Amino acid sequence: MISSTHFLSNVFLSLKKYEDPRTSSWPLMSSPLPTLAVCLVYIFLVKFVGPKLMQNRKSFNLREVLIGYNFFQVAFSSWLFYEFCASGWLTGEYSFRCQPIDLSTNPRTIRMVNVTWWYYVSKFTELVETVFFIMRKKFHQVNALHVYHHGIMPLSGWLAARYYPDGHGTFPGLLNTFVHIVMYSYYLLSAFGPRIQKYLWWKKYLTTMQMVQFVVIMVHALQLFFVDCNFPRIFVWYMGLLALSFYSLFSNFYRTAYRARKLKN
Repeated sequence: MISSTHFLSNVFLSLKKYEDPRTSSWPLMSSPLPTLAVCLVYIFLVKFVGPKLMQNRKSFNLREVLIGYNFFQVAFSSWLFYEFCASGWLTGEYSFRCQPIDLSTNPRTIRMVNVTWWYYVSKFTELVETVFFIMRKKFHQVNALHVYHHGIMPLSGWLAARYYPDGHGTFPGLLNTFVHIVMYSYYLLSAFGPRIQKYLWWKKYLTTMQMVQFVVIMVHALQLFFVDCNFPRIFVWYMGLLALSFYSLFSNFYRTAYRARKLKN
């Protein structure tokens, strides 16, 4: 326990030199502990407390709530995607090959820093999705992939907003918000019930889109090992390995959920 604490302390101290002064005073940015606490409480609640509370209860009918929630997520993701584009990625001012961190306070850069912080906030709103699964007794959807993905993303968003809120490391946010527009649009339409659900033949392609997303993020991050770019290598490793872990879990889910089902038919 002492060695683990010592290790984490050393990691935190080694990262201190990369802290972005522009976000240091922003809400939840001074320390990773509140975000880490939320992640740990989330995992404990959705894996142990929630299912036990709902075990002997009838499932909730949340149709209207789900429509409202998914509409909000589509709108929020759309705004985030637009801001990532307008702040640099689709303005011609950002390079997909190498975009160093800009520590200036010019309006365009601050706009990117701002949307990165809001992207971090969006990871908290996504945790509510798991609560709805539990309230509807969809326990099979609260699997290891789902909990790992949702449980780690707030902390990942915190790292981005605290250490690299603009530049090369914001590319995953651009791609992820686009995927979430499509994903939450599917959930929104599905919430309207069987009359709409029968037309939603493209569900399995959501998983394919997510896997392609992680491959692109890996390639985009790891190319910096071969390009001279003023971007910290430690975060290149982090983005690449996180994307690899997600790809592995999503590809395993795809094989289990779709290919095995196809063999049965």
